[in-house]
Amino acid sequence: MGTKEKISEEVLLKEEVLAQNEIVLFNDDVNTFDHVIETLIYACEHTAEQAEQCALLVHYKGKCTVKTGFFDDLKPRCTLLLEAGLSAEIV
Repeated sequence: MGTKEKISEEVLLKEEVLAQNEIVLFNDDVNTFDHVIETLIYACEHTAEQAEQCALLVHYKGKCTVKTGFFDDLKPRCTLLLEAGLSAEIV
């Protein structure tokens, strides 16, 4: 009978954890769908379809994550949303 050798290699992976944040947009009774959609296209660089889907989710679910990324990228985008009269925060 033959002898089987098992060769084990220990692989060490250095994994860098990068903190991702989200902009969450909240529903309100003030802004129109068109205003929300136009603002998402401008502030978050959404396509028209993405912006419309987010607007619908916000309307029916009460909130929606509209952008994910690093805080330094999200901060000015969230500021644009707030300046446009939308309710948003970075989490």
